[in-house]
Amino acid sequence: MGSMSDKVSGKANEAAGKAKQVVGKATKSKTMRAEGTAQEAKGKAQVAVGKAKDKAKGAVDRM
Repeated sequence: MGSMSDKVSGKANEAAGKAKQVVGKATKSKTMRAEGTAQEAKGKAQVAVGKAKDKAKGAVDRM
C-alpha cells in the first residue's frame, strides 16, 4: 500500500472501531466493544505506517 492509502484505510478503521465501541456500549456487548477497540488500534497503526512512509520518502528525496 502507498502512504496515502495506508492513512485513508487507517482513518476508516479508526472510525469503524469507534462506531463498534459505541454500539457495544449501547448494547452492553463486551465483545463488540473489544472488537471496536482492536479495530481502532489497527487504524492508528495504519496511519502511523503511512506517516512513516511519507517521512522515509522525504528523506530519500532529499538525498
